[in-house]
Amino acid sequence: METNLAATTAARKERLIALRKRKEAVDAGTSDGQTHFALKQRNYDPETRGFRKRETGEEGEDTVEKAVEGLAEQIIKEDEEKRNEELDLFNIQPKRANWDLKRDMNNRMGKLERKTNEAIATIFRQRLQAMRKNEDPNAQVDLVAGIAAAEHERDERAISEDNRIESLMGKGAIKQALQQRLIEKLKDWNN
Repeated sequence: METNLAATTAARKERLIALRKRKEAVDAGTSDGQTHFALKQRNYDPETRGFRKRETGEEGEDTVEKAVEGLAEQIIKEDEEKRNEELDLFNIQPKRANWDLKRDMNNRMGKLERKTNEAIATIFRQRLQAMRKNEDPNAQVDLVAGIAAAEHERDERAISEDNRIESLMGKGAIKQALQQRLIEKLKDWNN
């Protein structure tokens, strides 16, 4: 315990000696790389020994008030401009009576399209396998030609269906054709 006490007293003496040396160096004007801080008197005037009033020409520090000085006026101005603009009738127009039906049908149609694409891919694979069986075993299957043939067949079906719809151009015929097409897809989907 005495060694611990002796060590702490020795450390304290060394600190006091270092402080004395530093104080003597400051008084003498020679410092060991440390600078003396001068007081900056912002509100006190040493000549009049009173408070110094801030002059109007002096620029103070940046404050929040200065940062948001024109913000309120700008917001009011933008709000007035928005009020003066014409109303967009498309934004306030009521929705049609069947908008919810269309929304629900889009989900079902997405499922139908996915299943249709899967069925087309299955048919394409079956045709490729049939082509491989019919050809001699040494010949290679031309995949690009098979894909082109499938696309051509799909395009022909779409054109023939468009022609059928155009031929039915009577009153409500397009609507009936689309309904019939939708019913067929729903039947396929339910099966």
